[in-house]
Amino acid sequence: MKIGVYGSSFDPVTNVHLWTASTIFHRKKLDKVLFLPSSNKRRDKNLNICDHHRIEMVKLAIKDDPRFELSTEEIYAPLGRQYTYFTMQILKETYPNDELFFVMGADLLENIGQGSWVQGDKLLEENQFIVMARDGIDMLKTIAQSPILRNVDDGRFQLVDKGLAMEISSTYIREEFSRGGEPRYLLPESCYQYIKEHRLYQEIE
Repeated sequence: MKIGVYGSSFDPVTNVHLWTASTIFHRKKLDKVLFLPSSNKRRDKNLNICDHHRIEMVKLAIKDDPRFELSTEEIYAPLGRQYTYFTMQILKETYPNDELFFVMGADLLENIGQGSWVQGDKLLEENQFIVMARDGIDMLKTIAQSPILRNVDDGRFQLVDKGLAMEISSTYIREEFSRGGEPRYLLPESCYQYIKEHRLYQEIE
C-alpha cells in the first residue's frame, strides 16, 4: 500500500485539512492517509488545547471517510521521541511492507531546510515526502537554496500544487472563537459543536 502520513497540529482540524488529505489521496493514488496530530510535548510547537481534545476532533472529522485514519504515535511517544523522525521510524515498523510518504506544507519544508527540526537530516535521508504548495513559497527554490534539502533531492520530494489557493488557518479559527466570531463553516460541523460544547479557544493570549 501507499500511505500518506499527514502530520499537523490540527489545532483545530479544518475543512482545508480534509480537502488537502482528499486531494493528496486522489492525486498520488494513495491507499490510506494517516492523520498524525502533533504532541504538545514538542518544544517546537505552541499548542492551544490539550492532546485529548485535538484527538477527539480528528476522530469526529474523519469518522465517515474510510480513506482516513487517526495515528496517535506521536501523542503517546516517550518524552524526547515525540518528533517526526522517531514517529516515521515507528510507522515504518508498523507498516513494513508498505510505502510511506510524510505529507507536509511548503512552509514546513522551509523549516526543515533551515535545520530547525529535531533529527531533520536523518528524517530527510530516510523518508519520502509529499509537499503541498503554500502561497508565496517557491518549492523548487526552497530546495535549491538549502544544502540539507538539495543534497537529498533524488526524487523523494513530490511537489503538489493543489490548483486552488484555499487556505484556512487554524489560527484564524481560534481567533474567531476567542472573540465571539462565527467560523462555523470553516471546520467540520461535528468539530464546531465539540468546540462550543467544551468551550475551547475562549481566550487567546
